[in-house]
Amino acid sequence: MTEPSPSPAAPAVRSQRLRIQSVKAFPIQSEMVGALYRGGTGGRRDPWTKSHEVAGPLSGYARFKASRATWRYDGAVGCLVTAENGAFGFGATRYDLPVIHLINDHLGPLLEGESALATERLWDIMVRAASPYGTGGLPSYAVSAVDLALWDLKGKLLDQPVYALAGGPVRDDLTVYATGNDTDWHMELGFRGTKLACPHGPHDGLDGLQRTEAFVAETRAQIGPNVELMLDCWMALDVDYAVRLAERLRPHGLRWMEDCLLPENSEAHDELRRRLPWMTLATGEHWYAVQSFASACINRRADVLQPDICWAGGFTGCRKIAQLAEAHGQEVCLHAGANTPYGQHLSVTSPAIRWAEYFMGSAPGLPLEDVRVFPGMAVPRDGRLFPSDEPGFGLGLSLDDIETMRR
Repeated sequence: MTEPSPSPAAPAVRSQRLRIQSVKAFPIQSEMVGALYRGGTGGRRDPWTKSHEVAGPLSGYARFKASRATWRYDGAVGCLVTAENGAFGFGATRYDLPVIHLINDHLGPLLEGESALATERLWDIMVRAASPYGTGGLPSYAVSAVDLALWDLKGKLLDQPVYALAGGPVRDDLTVYATGNDTDWHMELGFRGTKLACPHGPHDGLDGLQRTEAFVAETRAQIGPNVELMLDCWMALDVDYAVRLAERLRPHGLRWMEDCLLPENSEAHDELRRRLPWMTLATGEHWYAVQSFASACINRRADVLQPDICWAGGFTGCRKIAQLAEAHGQEVCLHAGANTPYGQHLSVTSPAIRWAEYFMGSAPGLPLEDVRVFPGMAVPRDGRLFPSDEPGFGLGLSLDDIETMRR
């Protein structure tokens, strides 16, 4: 860990007067849209993302069951915020043209001429402006991209890493676990936690229960008792099936079961909590508004909250969520929080965030440095990392680099 050097007072004072000149969103090529798999392998074998079936909300329909790619709408989005002096910040999210239009035609123009450093004010303007059509879902993706770009810009203007602007680190580094079904590769890389993608759901019946149990049991035998093991169910289950599955998996010592239910049904989440008082439940990847997380904290709906910093209001929104969780004695683990500098910088500043997720969809054998999302970002080594101390998020991107990302 390297402490950022202090900046002279004069540039900081001048930065206070700088205004936002433009906010522009555009489609980009980015591995943030999903698994870090570029075709072929380049490693010792194909990654699990190429062939493994993963349960999901459309698993009950035969034509969509084999792969999420058969039904998901996607497309990475970049957002460039430029100040009057030419300094820029870059944010990213997903869901393509709908999000791009929200930024370029509504939210972005509202911020032009505003102070480039007023991140709290700017976030509040965007959230309130989106309220007539709802702040969850696609509008939250739009707010996130702009907010991340604003924090990146702020760090550059003040010559500080974002984690320093957010109060500084609360720990020397981050403990990171790996997500994916190439468990042997995770262990080889030194991760002390691994999370499986659940292959079967209610539409697979008793046979699915048995096969999932066997899959988890084999993984536990492979990693031994001293590595944390989690199961990601990705909105595929209902309450009854989740309870039956949890009971079967109890002997295998799961750290948590994740994202079991569709996100909107709060009563179902409450019922699952009631029926599984002994199981640690994690969810929130597909919640967006701060209020959704506040309600979850108040009602103890889950033990671990998992907002995505590129979807749930950006750095500002997820910082609020982490503070809510801390006040209620609950844990936060950002969805794919170690896969981007955005998540890394927030994770290291919050007492509520004890470790970070690193989604692994690249081929076993490929160095993590070769498949990172941004060239300047840190990657886990032996299951630990500390974010870049370069100004902003330390993305390592020039304007020319960003131009080459456009599609």
